[in-house]
Amino acid sequence: MDSIRAMTWNVWWRFGGNWREREPGLLRVVRDVAPDILGIQECWGTGDGTQADVVAEAFSASAAFVEMDLPPAAEEGEGAVMGLGLVSRWPITEVGSVPLPSDDRRNNALVASIDSPFGELRVVVGAVSWEPERVAETAQQVAALQRLTREGRGERAAPSILLADLNYDPTQPALAALQMPDAWDAADPHADPRTLSETNRFAPSECEDQWNRRIDHVRYFPGTAGARATHAEVIRDEPDGLPPSDHYPVVADIAVGEGPSAPADAPRAAWLP
Repeated sequence: MDSIRAMTWNVWWRFGGNWREREPGLLRVVRDVAPDILGIQECWGTGDGTQADVVAEAFSASAAFVEMDLPPAAEEGEGAVMGLGLVSRWPITEVGSVPLPSDDRRNNALVASIDSPFGELRVVVGAVSWEPERVAETAQQVAALQRLTREGRGERAAPSILLADLNYDPTQPALAALQMPDAWDAADPHADPRTLSETNRFAPSECEDQWNRRIDHVRYFPGTAGARATHAEVIRDEPDGLPPSDHYPVVADIAVGEGPSAPADAPRAAWLP
């Protein structure tokens, strides 16, 4: 093994009134893609477990969950909370919930360490504000996610990976300060990049700033061993004709031991309490 398969997916929580019908398709897509790490936005959680646990149990993997309020949970969730999830085929050794800049609502990032075959693997899962009137807040949240992903990379051989719903694409001002390599650079240049797309019947067309754009991202910083994205694609599978979510997921392969590397003397910052 010389690469990491990373996948990010906003799975639409329990919205739509059909989450039970959609979940088997979600599991089928994950099984077919076979990611090493999966970041889940709009992941549900209850007192009995989380959606990340359901996925991890299906594939004998490890799971983590962090609660947040973006977007707010709804009554149709039957008491479930909103959160971020992480599923990993390798052991998750540490998990932190780190607040992001947010006005009047709780938005946290999930920051994890994973014991991978390449050494300690930093993975950050996040989601940011989407409303046009909060675009300055979104830019601050994106910058915070970038810092969390970057910190300490000079002490790790493995790359540091961000799996996030950033609600904008690279052409929009909210992502102007984002300097992390984009795994999508390794995609087929003719590939359809849209993750919130009119081809998905559940996608909300009223989200004008997000409509028909690639708003879900796999970004990374190389570690000291070097890293380079070698493949990326949007997965548009709709098992039995039912989209598992209103978003399509992004999957990317990141080769370790190739490409640029982090400076060995990059400073390390504390992120766990």
